[in-house]
Amino acid sequence: MKIDREFNRSSHFLRWGILFLLLIVVLLYNWFSKEPEVSPLNMAGSDHLPEIVDPIEFSQKSGNPSIDPDEIHRNTLPLKQGPQGYLGSDACMDCHESEHASWHHSYHRSMTQLMTPETVQADFDGVVLEMGEEIFTLFKKGKEYWVRITDRQPEFSALTPSSPPQGIELRMGMVTGSHHMQVFWLPAYHGNMQIGFPFTWLIRDERWVPRDSTFIRDPHSAASPEIWNLSCIRCHVTAGVPGHDRNTDQILSTASDLGISCEACHGPGEGHVQWHDQVAEAKASGNVLPERKDPIIQPDSLSAERSTQVCGQCHGMKWWDEKEAWRQTGFDYRPGDDLTATTPIIQPTKMDELPWLQQIVEKNPSLLRDFFWPDGMMRVSGREYNGLLETACHQDGDMSCVSCHSMHKSDPDDMLAKKMETNQACLQCHSSYKKNLSAHTHHAEESQGSQCYNCHMPHTSFSLLSAIRSHQVDSPDVASSSATGRPNACNLCHTDQSLQWTAEFLNEWYEKPIPEVANEDQEISSVLKHLLQGDAGQRALAAWHLGWPSSKDVSGHHWQPRFLAELLDDPYAAVRYVAHKALKSFPGFESFGYDYVANDKQLQEAQSRAIGIWEQQGNAFPEAQSRPLLLNDSGRVYSEQLQALLDKRDDTPIRLRE
Repeated sequence: MKIDREFNRSSHFLRWGILFLLLIVVLLYNWFSKEPEVSPLNMAGSDHLPEIVDPIEFSQKSGNPSIDPDEIHRNTLPLKQGPQGYLGSDACMDCHESEHASWHHSYHRSMTQLMTPETVQADFDGVVLEMGEEIFTLFKKGKEYWVRITDRQPEFSALTPSSPPQGIELRMGMVTGSHHMQVFWLPAYHGNMQIGFPFTWLIRDERWVPRDSTFIRDPHSAASPEIWNLSCIRCHVTAGVPGHDRNTDQILSTASDLGISCEACHGPGEGHVQWHDQVAEAKASGNVLPERKDPIIQPDSLSAERSTQVCGQCHGMKWWDEKEAWRQTGFDYRPGDDLTATTPIIQPTKMDELPWLQQIVEKNPSLLRDFFWPDGMMRVSGREYNGLLETACHQDGDMSCVSCHSMHKSDPDDMLAKKMETNQACLQCHSSYKKNLSAHTHHAEESQGSQCYNCHMPHTSFSLLSAIRSHQVDSPDVASSSATGRPNACNLCHTDQSLQWTAEFLNEWYEKPIPEVANEDQEISSVLKHLLQGDAGQRALAAWHLGWPSSKDVSGHHWQPRFLAELLDDPYAAVRYVAHKALKSFPGFESFGYDYVANDKQLQEAQSRAIGIWEQQGNAFPEAQSRPLLLNDSGRVYSEQLQALLDKRDDTPIRLRE
């Protein structure tokens, strides 16, 4: 697999990124192998420091039987060791067998894993991946997973004379993800620092792609290395401690469990075990039972505020500063605590009340744009807690995450509790609508237009190459859509209609004032406008909704491919991916061949081919439908109007941080 197009722009950076890794190995060995006076592991109660070993030096001495390669490999990985009070999920299994089994079946459990034949879904059988001047050859040695990294540039080899001509071979040991994609990590031999491998495995597509191509990320920006110990450890393990030593800059990370396990939600288990031992002992001896309560936390027994914070510790857009020293000792928050006391939550809607946030935004002007719509609603997933904080059902009621979700009694795919995928999720509180739902929705009761989620939690967030439901419960509002650029629920289903059309119905049905909208918004399909001239995030959402079965049921099945084809050469790889996936859902395009990370020429050829297929289908549309779709009554595109929209495409660099 050879990667061209915008991924070549990062090849220079990647080459120096690999050089950085090698220099750590070759030049810093003597310094960092010295045991610091006080290390994070010693603080945590361990007297064993992993030895930092030069893999090149090791390969030269591989004949020495005293060197254990497995021990060297283990020392590159995070240590399974929690902060005080954490025991790990194995301690829960004997007493809580059913709960342990349901958790073990979840994607939370498998969020971070050691690489074994049971956990790796990616192809490592001699696969060759190329990016710019770098060549990555993936292979296995028994049950071990390896990569050989070589570089075509002779000057690169000259800079690292100790690197053999065949490049450097690294054994991978850790993988993130098991549901949609898998991300792999390279040992940096700098404590147990792990650096991101620049390719990702797409599980359903069964293919390797450049890591950058899985995000909405400015194709012209410089790539940056991912360090697992300072990013993913925040949420993808239980009780993660980065273990960054300020004196030596060395990293020795620990975690109670890889993946999100029991103690992430219920708190440290040691006190719980001790309490039960004391109760059992008191009962056996006839003594008085202990006065203190069981310290374990049950999220569904907490107040709505504290219960949501248990989820919000990971699913929230939070901020931390050096005063918390999380890089050294991890987060102070424990389930049941007040999350805001230790970890402030970023809420743009409360900017005036948060002077610290104002200072942060001044230093990071793109921060809010990377995560939020202009009115403060989240536009990426993984931050659902923020959406709930802005929801009246939570602010004025008792709605919490566990109102709809269940860890132990749900399908792992969405973790919705029984019947919570239906209107019962809302009717459990809003029961008055149940008797005559259509009177409220103005849609047939069994239709998608009467599904509460579709109107009040539309897919306006983006993540994992897909649109995701917003977790800020609100109602369709044309004035808000016009001001923020965020598509509303009505137009995301009725993709062939304009904002003006929606405004008139909202006025007729709910007496909402009709706002003044731009001329284009009076005449052109709102989703089509986003598809052609929106920013990269808007284009991706629009493309996804054109392929959404619910929208096709009411907006037709034949006009969309012509416009999805316009995104097959979009500058953003993630937008191209979403457009192609939507395109394949239409008749005549089910097996449309396309590689979303191909070079410019191949992308343009695919675009022309898609347009040709659509034109050969000879679709005709009623005038009332064709007008908002830039089509004449014979189904031909008004090319001048189409080009006018494309010329106004919002090419402002954007990076949506999932």
